[in-house]
Amino acid sequence: MSYDPSDHITSRNITWTPSSIAEDSRADRHGHRGAVVWFTGLSGSGKTTLAQCVEEELFALGGECYVLDGDNIRHGLNRDLGFSADDRTENIRRVGEVAALFSNAGLICLTAFISPYRDDRRRARAVCPEGMFLEVHCACSLEACEERDPKGLYRKAREGRIDHFTGITAPYQEPEKPELVVDTEKLSPQECVRQIIGAMVNQGIIPPDWVE
Repeated sequence: MSYDPSDHITSRNITWTPSSIAEDSRADRHGHRGAVVWFTGLSGSGKTTLAQCVEEELFALGGECYVLDGDNIRHGLNRDLGFSADDRTENIRRVGEVAALFSNAGLICLTAFISPYRDDRRRARAVCPEGMFLEVHCACSLEACEERDPKGLYRKAREGRIDHFTGITAPYQEPEKPELVVDTEKLSPQECVRQIIGAMVNQGIIPPDWVE
């Protein structure tokens, strides 16, 4: 699927102003490339935990990075959105655009969102430079996620107190070709982080000597 953001712009008579600072100059300053690491998976699959662990690891190495978390974004930028299919799509559209701006600034943006629809994740990928989007599927069975239920959301969904809950009353479309799948049901967070950092090296986002 090809996605052209200009097809969906309502405003007219506007012109994109490119940055006067080259991407390579930002990479030289930060010691790494700007990128988006997109964590997707069911609620309770470990997205936020892993995103924060990777952020801590990168920060300790001198990386410029930041986590965009689903609940945090809904407290501010996307506070006007609910959980209908249309609102979920708009939620991820906005997040994808913000994450791409972080990436363009030379930062590593780590996003932790269920982002249940493949088309929405494809659009988030499409607004990033080629090769600078790393999709990480936090693979964990519904049963395991429901057993963890750190926020009590599955229990509320089963009781009919939450509508449009992914995995219960709303679908989750697993990634077809993510850059990385981490089995958060079987692996420890530390093991998952090692896999993610390794994938970032392989994709040329961070230098190999950061893991030697």
